[in-house]
Amino acid sequence: MEELVIRDADVVDGSGSDAYRADVVIDGGRIVGIVKEAAAAGCQRPKACRELDAEGLVLSPGFVDMHAHSDLALLRDPDHSAKAAQGVTLEVIGQDGLSYAPVDDRTLGEVRRAITGWNGPGDDIDFDWRTVGEYLDRLDRGIAVNAAYLVPQGTVRALAVGWEDREATPQELDRMRRLVAEGMEQGAVGMSSGLTYTPGMYARDAELTELCRVVASYGGYYCPHHRSYGAGALQAYEEMVALTREAGCSLHLAHATMNFGVNKGRAPELLDLLDEALAAGADISLDTYPYTPGCTTLAAVLPSWASEGGPEQTLGRLADEETAERIRHHLEVTGSDGCHGVPIEWDTIEISGVNDPALADHVGRTVEESAAVRGEAPWVTARGLLLADRLAPTILQHVGHEENVRAIMRHRVHTGGSDGILQGAKPHPRAYGTFPHYLGHYVRELGVLSLEECVAHLTSRPAARLRLPDRGLVREGYKADLVLFDPATVAAGSTFAEPRTLPTGIPHVLVDGRFVIEDGRRTDVLAGRAVRRTPPA
Repeated sequence: MEELVIRDADVVDGSGSDAYRADVVIDGGRIVGIVKEAAAAGCQRPKACRELDAEGLVLSPGFVDMHAHSDLALLRDPDHSAKAAQGVTLEVIGQDGLSYAPVDDRTLGEVRRAITGWNGPGDDIDFDWRTVGEYLDRLDRGIAVNAAYLVPQGTVRALAVGWEDREATPQELDRMRRLVAEGMEQGAVGMSSGLTYTPGMYARDAELTELCRVVASYGGYYCPHHRSYGAGALQAYEEMVALTREAGCSLHLAHATMNFGVNKGRAPELLDLLDEALAAGADISLDTYPYTPGCTTLAAVLPSWASEGGPEQTLGRLADEETAERIRHHLEVTGSDGCHGVPIEWDTIEISGVNDPALADHVGRTVEESAAVRGEAPWVTARGLLLADRLAPTILQHVGHEENVRAIMRHRVHTGGSDGILQGAKPHPRAYGTFPHYLGHYVRELGVLSLEECVAHLTSRPAARLRLPDRGLVREGYKADLVLFDPATVAAGSTFAEPRTLPTGIPHVLVDGRFVIEDGRRTDVLAGRAVRRTPPA
């Protein structure tokens, strides 16, 4: 007898088609039967060892977080309710060009320091891997939800070239090609870049094109955090479209926003650009989070020249009075490339987390507010915080536009991504609320998307981008990665004031046919595994 039957669910199957009532049978981690309108038809209903009454609930495929920063959180926190409670059954990690494989001992230490603000210092983690394959094997020991991995181009460059702003030599480029190929062979689904983060930002287009050719040869995709989301945003999008067209590589645009005052109301220009490329045959998708503020590290807004050489050199420049004044001028007057070419507005930069508890009084205040309390200029406060916390502070950037958010989420190649940074005392609420916020706020309350369309954005579209032949739809033979939610009550509990509050209206989440959330509570099940690239046919 089969393991589980979910009775009388309103199935929104991920295809975008209308919902239907059905009993869904699960066995061996897969969907083995779907009986539509079983009760109404009066036919014999499927039996199983366990039955779950889903009256009033929607059954959909599990949600895919196309942009996650859970690289260490999955190992550190077996509970991982931040994502599991949202109905997320698969996260794509290795984002923004910086993560923890492939590395050697030197590079691992440098990367750990560089992205402490994203993932914590990792002092509680046994870094017993160096290659992409070894990291994926580590995930296979058991995690809360599934995870796919992108080869991080910045880490690859740090390993082959270092943290210097220069072109790679032919020998270094060959090594980077080999490292990307090895990562793809070991199961990565593509390659990411952080082109406003060092050292990935030092790569010229020709170098990126060569690496994308390697990715394309394995059927993977390129996922860039491109060179500007501010003053040069449209040009940066155009650059990525042209680069991947030259390389013959699929393109997925990470957190595809149009932020800062210079881009207010300009989302249609981005969408026109994408439509033109799609019409010409380009393979493009994108992800967004359903909020206006962004989130990164305070160090990320520094000009690229100030970050050359790695974290220790950055701290040395901040400590030097003359150099620090040059940094301030670039930030406040010129417009730092780290701040997307826009002069920084300190009243939009909110400190969301620090490593040193002694600095906790900064958290929840903008840099301008924190400076006012101290009776000093904002740059003095920001500089002091970067030095005291060794580049670790995370920030919220209140620079987005609601009309852009809504326009982009409607596009036919849109998918959902939280960009969720789980570090800090006051993280962005998107880390805990992205997927229920789509369903509750933008579907039920605002009607920006229909329920069926939104579920497709969050399930089958990302599964197609990841080339997963048996995920993203409620179909017989597909993996039983599923979520049951109440469409009348589903909502994000997280807010900017209380960002770690779990969502409501999502009572059940299954990974591999096993309950990771049951009756609204996290179980002790660790059914998640690494999801490796499916080779091209």
